[in-house]
Amino acid sequence: MKIKKGDNVIVISGKDKGKKGKILKVIRDDEKVVVEGINVVKRRQRPRKQGEKGQTVDVIMPLHVSNIMLVDPKGGKRTRIGKKLVKDAWVRIAKKSGTEIK
Repeated sequence: MKIKKGDNVIVISGKDKGKKGKILKVIRDDEKVVVEGINVVKRRQRPRKQGEKGQTVDVIMPLHVSNIMLVDPKGGKRTRIGKKLVKDAWVRIAKKSGTEIK
């Protein structure tokens, strides 16, 4: 997977198409990522103690990697990711502008 925690991404399909956010968690086994503020669903939580009320909470659900793309740091639009050898180390670059991705 070419995506890492902390990358800025844009959603390219689904109900949140066009929204941008930062990756909070990468689930490599399922090829999914959790993006800040994207794919938020409501879950009902049961009362934990007797006499307490249940509540509705917002939960951020994971997205499949194929539904997101990296945001180009220079242009702010979506871009593919490539690799380039710089001083005996491979670095990630944005294909659209050629800038290095931190």
